[in-house]
Amino acid sequence: MSMMPKRTKFRKVHRGRMKGEATRGNRVAFGDFALQSMDYCWLSARQIEAGRVAASRSTAGAARIWIRVFPHKPVSSKPAEVRMGSGKGEVEFWAAEIKPGPVLYEIGGTTEDKARVAFKRVAHKMPIKVKMIRRLPTT
Repeated sequence: MSMMPKRTKFRKVHRGRMKGEATRGNRVAFGDFALQSMDYCWLSARQIEAGRVAASRSTAGAARIWIRVFPHKPVSSKPAEVRMGSGKGEVEFWAAEIKPGPVLYEIGGTTEDKARVAFKRVAHKMPIKVKMIRRLPTT
């Protein structure tokens, strides 16, 4: 099932531009290991779901998986071979705006080797470079 907001203030939004690095959501908060973004992109709801499925199948349901991003941005496009004008196109999909730094997925309750294998499978589904990070030890 596709992730999308229950309701929004406006149906369509401007494209905007992505600059800078993420200052929030860039540390491991729930699990022991995480997959961190290294680039800019719009991560669609389908790509997020594909990553979740790949991680859960790789761990065979033994590990706990957290998704740390949510697609809030409606991306619209006009149909093929339509003339210019006559307004903005309909919403095609929902996307999460990703900058370098935020944690995309987290895994807990498994070994580092199994988490590395799971994240390697998830990384194949992502349109950007990602890296695995671990929780910092608390002092």
